[in-house]
Amino acid sequence: MNRRRVLTVVAACLLVAPARATPTAVWTGRAMGAEARIVLRGADRVRSRRVFARVEAELRRVESHFSLHADSALARLNRDGRLARPAPEIRAVFDLAGRVWQATGGVFDPSIQPLWLATATGGDTDAARALVGWDGVRIGADEIALAPGMALTFNGIAQGHAADRIAEMLRAEGFGDVLIDIGEVMALGRNARGAWQAAIAAPDGAELARVGLEDRALATSSPAATRIGAGMPHILHPAGLPPRWATVAVSAPDAATADALSTAFCLMDADAIGRALGRFPAARIEAITDDHGRAIDFG
Repeated sequence: MNRRRVLTVVAACLLVAPARATPTAVWTGRAMGAEARIVLRGADRVRSRRVFARVEAELRRVESHFSLHADSALARLNRDGRLARPAPEIRAVFDLAGRVWQATGGVFDPSIQPLWLATATGGDTDAARALVGWDGVRIGADEIALAPGMALTFNGIAQGHAADRIAEMLRAEGFGDVLIDIGEVMALGRNARGAWQAAIAAPDGAELARVGLEDRALATSSPAATRIGAGMPHILHPAGLPPRWATVAVSAPDAATADALSTAFCLMDADAIGRALGRFPAARIEAITDDHGRAIDFG
């Protein structure tokens, strides 16, 4: 999953602490196609090694559900048109995707995958667009099924879901002060200096805003950060409309919701964004800029 993110954790706030401070362990690697980093306060070397092994196993599990580049549950669903007995975590992501689809008037739509592929490869985008529509997904008690020709991508929500899964696991392990950065950021508790700090940056690296995170997630999307096909932005509107905003950053209590909303809001006008936020009142806009790099006061 290569949807580029432009949220940078302010490194200076992570590890600077007095000599007798709470021990801090750091894990780095790759997850869901992105560079990943986890900062864990309160774990010695032995315990952190065991915990990070569990983190890696959980990240492999998430990829086994949602990767488009392996024999995942999602890849099998796209290939076969049906997925029997989906895991509870898969059903939860489908449920959230459906709620965001409804809240955004269909702008957030994981069934965009045929249109994305056609755009990226120079295919027939009109034919591909006819296959898009979340209402063609059938979610039954024992099976998820797609209408003929449909295919899904969860690139706009799966990184956030991965961050949430790791946060849930670390909470269960008794950790209260954690920073999880898997393209989207989930912050639990605080660091040595207070709330975890994150800088929101435009694709050119210019800092747009800085926010403190405490038991809260942050996701940032920029359509032009990656181009596909003949220079098209990688975040596509199901109806073929151009993006409305250059960069959108959304915070929420969970990273999957922040991820999905930040993706959709790039394609929506201010009134539509306001209506969607009414359906997710715990979420908020942290930064939004137009194509000229001007910050918009969203109130």
